[in-house]
Amino acid sequence: MGCLENDGGSPEILTIPPAVRHIVTIPYADLLKEDFDLSLELEAGFGPNSLGIVAVSGVPKYSELRSRLLPLASRMAALSEESKMSLVDPASRFSFGWSHGNEMLRSGQPDVYKGSFYANPIVDVPTTDEALIERYPSYCRQNIWPREDLPELEPAFKELGRLMLDVGLLLAHHCSKFVSARKPDYEEGKLVRMLKSSKCHKGRLLHYFPASNRDTEEWEKGLASWCGWHFDHGSLTGLTRATYMKGKDQVPNPDPQSGLYIRDRLGTITKAVFAEDDIAYQMGEATEFHSGGLFRATLHCVQAARGEAAVGVDRNTFALFMQPQWDEPLILPEGHCDRTEVTICTPQKSFFFLISAF
Repeated sequence: MGCLENDGGSPEILTIPPAVRHIVTIPYADLLKEDFDLSLELEAGFGPNSLGIVAVSGVPKYSELRSRLLPLASRMAALSEESKMSLVDPASRFSFGWSHGNEMLRSGQPDVYKGSFYANPIVDVPTTDEALIERYPSYCRQNIWPREDLPELEPAFKELGRLMLDVGLLLAHHCSKFVSARKPDYEEGKLVRMLKSSKCHKGRLLHYFPASNRDTEEWEKGLASWCGWHFDHGSLTGLTRATYMKGKDQVPNPDPQSGLYIRDRLGTITKAVFAEDDIAYQMGEATEFHSGGLFRATLHCVQAARGEAAVGVDRNTFALFMQPQWDEPLILPEGHCDRTEVTICTPQKSFFFLISAF
């Protein structure tokens, strides 16, 4: 879950400009049709030779909820240090509440370029079992909300997170149907069942602080300048398209080359583009394993905005990490996995796993 700094063998500096590709897009109306055949779209978006991402268009109320939540990332970051420190939860490994400077860049330096606010948008108290809280603090501790300093955040965060989960569950239904048709031993409806019952979902509201001239010069040196190369470890990750602010005004992206980059299994790096009013969903490693490799998670990173136009501009976005319950058994259907990171790839092998935290 989250932005894990892992270069995965990916180049930091490209010798040729990467391709720009509009990702596979599925209309929301088609997701609502349980028996509708989306196999071509899922193969193109999540299959072995894909970018591991699809977008969903035409989701009712999404644009309104996105517009409500994303500007609050700037207001969160602008709270007093005293207020923000009251929202920091070291016991959760900084996986609930406010986090700034607690992740490390590839250089080994603390990442002070962005701040994050983490919460479970579905349930405030995942469990009261003290043993579970101690064992899985990144998932089992309680939400922390700035109810006095920023009361608008909690309802906006929960409403957008709930909507993105509901749409993700519709997508998960079609993913499960796709796998069931190709893997006879796959539990029918497994992905939906896991995600509906899970109390591990985590929302991350991100604020990328305004760049200085020195920052933009430094960012010229690397592609993964805002978030390093990593895989998402959950089942599906819902993503909003970012908004950019200069002072109190929303502005266009100051650098068209900034944004999400994906490296496919052939090593090709592509800038992934989706519409402002679409929700993107990236494939996570947990679903890759559960599908026996029919779906593939891909390495991705975020490139910072560069150049004079980016000075003084901040960036806000939101991610929803849809994840299995902390004790969900990982059962691999008959098939194989061929990524070197996977060490347990034999048919019918199962074990209990904990998704890595950030």
